[in-house]
Amino acid sequence: MKTFKALSALLCYPSEDLIAALPAIDAILHEEGLLGPHRMQELRVLLNRLAEQDLYELQENYVLLFDRSRTLSLNLFEHVHGESRDRGGAMVDLLETYRAGGFDLAGSELPDHLPVLLEFLSTRPLAEARALLADAGHILTALNERLIRRDTPYAAVLSALITLSQTECETPAELADIPDDDPEDLAALDAVWEEAQVTFGPDPNAGCPVSRDILARMDPRTPAQAVK
Repeated sequence: MKTFKALSALLCYPSEDLIAALPAIDAILHEEGLLGPHRMQELRVLLNRLAEQDLYELQENYVLLFDRSRTLSLNLFEHVHGESRDRGGAMVDLLETYRAGGFDLAGSELPDHLPVLLEFLSTRPLAEARALLADAGHILTALNERLIRRDTPYAAVLSALITLSQTECETPAELADIPDDDPEDLAALDAVWEEAQVTFGPDPNAGCPVSRDILARMDPRTPAQAVK
């Protein structure tokens, strides 16, 4: 279902290509009709923000949210495995799932990057996509709650994903107890990231491996396909 592809694009680093594709994204969300009026209204706020706000401001806000706030990382396994060896095993399992579905990664993002997962789900039957999304329901719930606290329209994408998963999860205590980090507190950020190598601010051409190819094929008349 292309709804997953559309939501994947909305979570990518803002670019001119993304802005140009907003009408097609909106059309896909309406035509497939997987989300109810309330969720669509929430997404409309984000679509309007992306369409109307200065691109450089959008990019700066995106970096502050997702690249300089570890608690909002779009790399899902970061929230449950951190930098432990368990994360490597989970990555291998996820890669095998992708390969079994005929999906090849493009770009530099990790397999657990949420936009990448959503691109894969767009190639799977809806029931399978819902089940795979439900497996990450507790992480999606935690991210959604944190984004709501930041008062950002990006929370609408996470709310939509929770709705699509058809599950209601409570945030586990180990995630709920993690305090929100302050992207403006550089000293605290250095301490948090001390154990891991981090790139602050994505390359707009590589920050989201699906962005250019997805947006070039966002026409709802085109059948879904994996990025090769």
